[in-house]
Amino acid sequence: MNKENYLSVNIDGKEVPFDPEQLRKIQSHPCFSEKACSRFGRMHLPVAPKCNIQCNYCIRKYDCVNETRPGVSSDVLTPQQSLERADEVFKKYPYIKVVGVAGPGEPLYNPETYETLRLIKEKYPNKILCISTNGLLLPEKIKELDEIGVSNLTITINAVDPEIGKEIYTYIKHNGKEYRGKEAAEILIEKQLEGLEKAMETDMIIKVNTVLIPTINEEHIPDIAKKIHEKGVYLQNITPLIPQYKLEDIEPPTRQQKKEIQEKCSEYVRQMKHCRQCRSDAVGKLGEDKSCQQKTNKKEK
Repeated sequence: MNKENYLSVNIDGKEVPFDPEQLRKIQSHPCFSEKACSRFGRMHLPVAPKCNIQCNYCIRKYDCVNETRPGVSSDVLTPQQSLERADEVFKKYPYIKVVGVAGPGEPLYNPETYETLRLIKEKYPNKILCISTNGLLLPEKIKELDEIGVSNLTITINAVDPEIGKEIYTYIKHNGKEYRGKEAAEILIEKQLEGLEKAMETDMIIKVNTVLIPTINEEHIPDIAKKIHEKGVYLQNITPLIPQYKLEDIEPPTRQQKKEIQEKCSEYVRQMKHCRQCRSDAVGKLGEDKSCQQKTNKKEK
């Protein structure tokens, strides 16, 4: 990165260098800046149904309009349908500054993700492009994302120790093979950290999501924070487990548990504390999802 024109910004008492354009993309993104929540919104385009890993806490369904958890969407759009939805949304909600792909599967595993982002960038060059990924394909896809113009990147990293990771993931699919157990966790963690390093070589602003899973990774999360701090990550978002699938019997963490772990991790990396665990088709400001209203209006036409 060329830091010749960077500004030094005080964040939580620390001077952090940011390019002016990077600052704009932080200050206009409700997930990267709490102050942006009341002013700006985001739109998730659900174009990525396939996934290359199976997390033990994840069930993906597409017709769950009353659910607000990640990995669900009322429909799956084509790239062209996504552009049409974007046209409608931007006219109705001009405060939408961010266009992201967050599922309902793994964005980098679906070719439609890249086509969609290119269409959006071509027609709306000033919109902020955002991706959420499990990171398995990130090392080989980071160049393409950078060329498209993706500026904000979220990677979900739930472990940096394969012994813990094997309790979180059932399997991964990589290079035409399926891996399970510790081997799967080793490959995933290796690719996540490699992808993170490659992303840091660009001007992308990076957030790491970590699911807080009591009895499995709660004591390990500060180690994750320390590791991503070493890589230069801007922000960590610790989200509470939503019990389902193989981890349905685990009690979700209390607010106090989450707060205590955030405090420990804040010694290493800035903490996001305003997350709403959004759907893959979320539209609007955080906590004010307009996606269902948007679909209802479309059906009434």
